[in-house]
Amino acid sequence: MKKLKHIILTMFIISAMFPLAYAGSFDGSVPLLCAVVETFGCGEIENCQEGTAQDVNIPQFLSIDFKKKMISGNQEKNVRTTKIDNVTQHDRRLILHGIQEGMGWSMVIMESTGKMTLTASGDEVGFVVFGACTPK
Repeated sequence: MKKLKHIILTMFIISAMFPLAYAGSFDGSVPLLCAVVETFGCGEIENCQEGTAQDVNIPQFLSIDFKKKMISGNQEKNVRTTKIDNVTQHDRRLILHGIQEGMGWSMVIMESTGKMTLTASGDEVGFVVFGACTPK
């Protein structure tokens, strides 16, 4: 019985510590893998359309390497990459900025949950991408 209490106490301590360690993983200190869940693409002439990662021409999974300041992902047997120009922490959010193929983009990752929103805009076009990240 004493051994069972010890195991339960140990499990409780580990589970109580896990959310703190998990939350700290979204502060730019470790690489992340983000999955694209939902996308919206809007053009000046057409209405906004809901779609998939493929519909807005981005990889389904995005790998973020903060040390190299790079985001990469596989798309149709090609590796696509983009440079992260700026990383900022503000109000429990990790905010990334960059430029890719003439478009400005910004990604916000909630430090408490890993939920991600990516926006990109260019000449008469805009995109909003929702997803979730996890430590690699």
